[in-house]
Amino acid sequence: MLRRVRRTWRPGRGLLLAAGMLVAVVIGVVGYLLFGYGPADAIATTLLTLTTVGAATARNLPAGPLLFTASLAVLGVSLYAAIVGVAGTAIVEGRLGVLARRRRMERRISRLHDHFIVCAYGRVGSAAVRELATEGIPCVVIDIKRELEADLLREGHPYLIANPSSEEVLREAGIDRARGLICAVDSDAENVYITLVARSLRQDLLIVARAAESQSADRLYRAGATRVVSPYVSIGRRMAQLAVRPNVVEFFDVASAQHDIRLEELAIPEDSALIGRTVEEVVGEALPLLVRRANGELFANPAGRMAVQGGDVLVLYGETRPIRPRDAIKPPPGF
Repeated sequence: MLRRVRRTWRPGRGLLLAAGMLVAVVIGVVGYLLFGYGPADAIATTLLTLTTVGAATARNLPAGPLLFTASLAVLGVSLYAAIVGVAGTAIVEGRLGVLARRRRMERRISRLHDHFIVCAYGRVGSAAVRELATEGIPCVVIDIKRELEADLLREGHPYLIANPSSEEVLREAGIDRARGLICAVDSDAENVYITLVARSLRQDLLIVARAAESQSADRLYRAGATRVVSPYVSIGRRMAQLAVRPNVVEFFDVASAQHDIRLEELAIPEDSALIGRTVEEVVGEALPLLVRRANGELFANPAGRMAVQGGDVLVLYGETRPIRPRDAIKPPPGF
């Protein structure tokens, strides 16, 4: 059984002050009418008194109107002081709230390491952020649109409301500690500029950029992007694959969606203790699908006795825990 909750309406401070000012005007007009003033004189004298301009000196007023005018002037000054106080409080609270929120966000971002920076929180950027969150990978969102702040706060993602093409903003987002950067701005020209700035700050940074037009991909690669993704090309390719090889596509969807059994990649650093071991020893119970050498050479369905070399990247399928030996994990640049 649903119970109806009765909500108590409480007027705001601004509404109370407006009502108080209206009441003061009514009191003043009625009072001066009772003292024999005409309607126009009563209204004018009330407004002049409440605004502390004054309509006449004390010598020109009898005792009754004089005391009433003085009281009305005090009431007007009090209301004016209250209005200034409420306005000042609202301004200060608003500014302090924004500053406090920004400082909390700066402290939160300063503690991040090995995270991703996502430029723009549109349809593509928000989808990338959700996928990173599913993977348990921290990220910082940079978007210039102030209206997105409520969504970012609700989702709980670290963010900066700023221009992502600014070198200072990228440094504030921790680009020197980041694992990679995702350019998901709607404008290809903006993505090119962000890529140029990011690459100038970090030569080893993984940069994945969005290209709305196919001819923009080459510009992004020349600007320093590690990988370029065209949503329209990707969607078209996926639709064709679904039409021709639906079971293969479904397999990869399941492999990407599940977290206990999934596709994974392992990068073998040059100083890894796994160098010289066989693929079978490294992957354990997982299924090795592909080995990519540092020179770009690919070995599909590698034999279990193949020796692992420094710089290798292994693509595996199996349970997550056995897949990830601690000393082998390192995100491969550009894989």
